[in-house]
Amino acid sequence: MSEDTKVKAELRESFGKGFARRLRAAGKIPAVIYGHGTDPVHVALPGHQVSLIIRRANALLELDIDGKDQLALVKDVQRDPVHQIIEHIDLLVVRKGEKVTIDVPVIVTGEPAPGTIVNQDANTISIEAEAAHLPQNVEVSVEGLEEGAHITAADVTLPKGSTLLTDPEVLVVAIAIPAEESLGEDEAGADEASAEEAPAAVSYTHLTLPTTPYV
Repeated sequence: MSEDTKVKAELRESFGKGFARRLRAAGKIPAVIYGHGTDPVHVALPGHQVSLIIRRANALLELDIDGKDQLALVKDVQRDPVHQIIEHIDLLVVRKGEKVTIDVPVIVTGEPAPGTIVNQDANTISIEAEAAHLPQNVEVSVEGLEEGAHITAADVTLPKGSTLLTDPEVLVVAIAIPAEESLGEDEAGADEASAEEAPAAVSYTHLTLPTTPYV
């Protein structure tokens, strides 16, 4: 654990939208801590510090609640849909050595073969990992991969001590040729075929009618 995840939380006994607005105006974030059969604990967190911490996926906080230490995993963040201000945070109680289930973002690195593109089918995979060593993401490399290559969940390298929970056969990344190029080739082929199948133009000979009347 690093120093920047140590957060001093203030217990709160007042609730309601009005009180929550006053907390946010004072630069604090309302939060609730629950889990392991304990009663929910309502706290106020320092807004700026916590906003920076939760930019990382699966952030783990070392809370100081009235002198008592508590590890908590960020489970949910509610934001104002218009202004994106953090309105409330749900925290899950965890213990050192405990393993938890999380969804980890998949980051694609490298460049595939020229003329191909990367189609990412899965943006996250589910894993089980130790609470004190949660990865922010996992990486898959597509460097030099040719058309038709694919990477499944089973191919993803996981951090030490982690276990894959997603179906191993789930497609994560596939390498393909851009649809525009394929469509262009198909249209060109169709034009050539049409030209070959088109009937030859009929030539009509101009006839000059006799000027002498028929007898």
